[in-house]
Amino acid sequence: MKRIIIINGPNLNLLGSREKEIYGDKTLKEIESECKSYFLKNKIKLEFIQSNSESKIIDTIHKAREYDGLIINAGAFTHTSIAIHDALKILKIPKIEVHISNIYSREEFRKKSFISPVVNGIIAGFGTNVYHIAIDSLRYY
Repeated sequence: MKRIIIINGPNLNLLGSREKEIYGDKTLKEIESECKSYFLKNKIKLEFIQSNSESKIIDTIHKAREYDGLIINAGAFTHTSIAIHDALKILKIPKIEVHISNIYSREEFRKKSFISPVVNGIIAGFGTNVYHIAIDSLRYY
């Protein structure tokens, strides 16, 4: 059974109630539940982590060596964190960056990702479906 860790960064704990026109109305718990039940049938075990703390995200990335793949929605840290960039660069498992919205069609400051150069791929702009698409991609990686 493949094991994939999914890391969600700052403010993603507020999904379902924050800026619904951008992020939709599903909560992170709903996304997690849907993904876990669907992919368990496909022999993929998922672990979801959410933190507003950069240090906890980095610690989680360091422990991710035990997994077969990593998906990260670093939220605002995408545009600011060289430390998360460095932690991901060290990690030698397949990694996918996801964003619910298309960060390249939003404000100028969101168009720079420190994560993109150190992951295998990026999925953005497909709403909360980005999680399913990323998990499915790692399934065959």
